[in-house]
Amino acid sequence: QVQLVESGGGLVQAGGSLRLSCAASGRTFSSYAMVWFRQDPGKEREFVAGITWSGSSTYYADSVKGRFTISRDNAKNTVYLQLNSLKPEDTAVYYCAAGGSAWPGIETDFRFWGQGTQVTVSS
Repeated sequence: QVQLVESGGGLVQAGGSLRLSCAASGRTFSSYAMVWFRQDPGKEREFVAGITWSGSSTYYADSVKGRFTISRDNAKNTVYLQLNSLKPEDTAVYYCAAGGSAWPGIETDFRFWGQGTQVTVSS
């Protein structure tokens, strides 16, 4: 079992940056690929970024490529998502998840989910 807790969301102006964190409990964190999804009200949850268990490979949705960076620190049981050059369309609740594959990041593959953290980007 893995329990996930996201933090770091907030309100930011367009062009700004945020760093999201996802802290995991459980000794098996380092064996899991980790991903970030996001969901805006009225829309489906969408894959944002994924990272393999070792951190050697990362994957991104086209909409965030070049602006967002996923990373992990297995010693701290934490995965991060650096959000740069934010746009109003990035506004969503961001979730981290574990238990599936880092790519292509199919939502139903993931067994463990955090509660989400709200990111709001004003224009």
